[in-house]
Amino acid sequence: MLLHDDFASIVATIRLGRRIYDNMRKAIAYIVAVHVPIAGLALLPILCGMPLILMPIQIALLEMVIDPACSVVFESEREERDVMHRPPRKPGAPVLPAGAAMWAGIQGLVALAIGAGALFAGAGLGMGPSDLRALVFTILVVMNIGLILVNRSFRSSLAEAVLRPNPALWILVCVVALILSAALYWPPMQALFHFGPLHPDDLAGCLAAGVLLLCLLESGKRLGFARQDE
Repeated sequence: MLLHDDFASIVATIRLGRRIYDNMRKAIAYIVAVHVPIAGLALLPILCGMPLILMPIQIALLEMVIDPACSVVFESEREERDVMHRPPRKPGAPVLPAGAAMWAGIQGLVALAIGAGALFAGAGLGMGPSDLRALVFTILVVMNIGLILVNRSFRSSLAEAVLRPNPALWILVCVVALILSAALYWPPMQALFHFGPLHPDDLAGCLAAGVLLLCLLESGKRLGFARQDE
């Protein structure tokens, strides 16, 4: 575009560069946030003397959701509404400023707290290791999708993030739902992942955990925690 002797081409190039930069920052923030609950729920049962909950094959499956989310979903995101109203970025500014890094950490800690609460609640209700493993893993998958939605935009509301077109996102969600359903209810995959089948009330609890995460993080956005300071 810059090879054209046309001011409009320069504006379009700057717009595209800012969109790419924003989307890269969103992907990095999401990566930081999503790995906090994964690491925490892998270590917490060991520290508390409980059966191992997250096994290598389950973590590998989670990474198969995270990788396309970063490389395809966020890359396909539209530009922010204010992309051309910001001052130029300082040359030495970090890709993930302090405010954005703190917000990513808060997202991860909130997700970890919800997942840990479900873990201890399930253990307190006497769920066996297989059922508890399936419960925690499903909650992680649901919260993973929630973190993608939260990080789709720096400032837009959750409703705008959900309605904003991005076919790659919904293809990913559908594929993840199919694989998760097979892992929970198809006996060969149940055995592979060491899962027990979840009952309808368990699934409702998993969805409630995802809704709780979205509500808490949306409140954080409104309070200004998601600001992207340079």
